[in-house]
Amino acid sequence: MAEGKKARAVGFNHVALEVGDIEEALAFYGKLFDFELRGKSETMAFIDLGDQFLNFTKGRRQGADDERHFGLVVDDKEAARQTLEALGIEILPGPFLDFLDPWGNRVEIIGYGNIQFTKADHVLRGMGLAHLEKTESALDELAEKGMAPD
Repeated sequence: MAEGKKARAVGFNHVALEVGDIEEALAFYGKLFDFELRGKSETMAFIDLGDQFLNFTKGRRQGADDERHFGLVVDDKEAARQTLEALGIEILPGPFLDFLDPWGNRVEIIGYGNIQFTKADHVLRGMGLAHLEKTESALDELAEKGMAPD
């Protein structure tokens, strides 16, 4: 490796969340979201997000997250809000759609159309989400970085 050369961070393969129980985590998140189970064992489960995944790992021991969180992108943010409300899950105060899961993991729900994050067309097709579109402001942000879709 040339001196001073660093690898460039290009994205996330997965996010790992510590939970108390794998089956309970699958049941909880299954009430909130439509997802495909990639695989599981007694101590781990993997939720397919197309070309990424969410990993539940048994063993959460620390307290609830305050500001530490991850942003979970969904196809329909308002549907997610309605589901959280219908299930009686507290939406945390603030400008975003955040909640704590039963183990204290803080999750921020983000609508696909409103952010720079973009799945490749072939990945969206494979997920059955080829109909998703970006807002003008999201497209403008991408264009400013030279990343606007063709």
